[in-house]
Amino acid sequence: MHDPFEESLRDLLRSSPGHYDDDASLHRVLKTANRQVGAGDLFSLVGRWGSALMIALNNGSAHVAPVSRRTHTPVSDKAE
Repeated sequence: MHDPFEESLRDLLRSSPGHYDDDASLHRVLKTANRQVGAGDLFSLVGRWGSALMIALNNGSAHVAPVSRRTHTPVSDKAE
């Protein structure tokens, strides 16, 4: 299966300047991997937060109707 994340890391490891520096290459790969994983985690967090907000709104919507504590007595002495 084609994994774009893995391919981008392989490309970073393959592309090297005139001289090959292991530390710089590893630092570049880890920095890119950390950035991509962090972005994925951030989108996941926002998605879960949105889902929790929708559940809370759905559960709380029944309590939005106005409630009156006065007893309602029908008026029957109206002239017709």
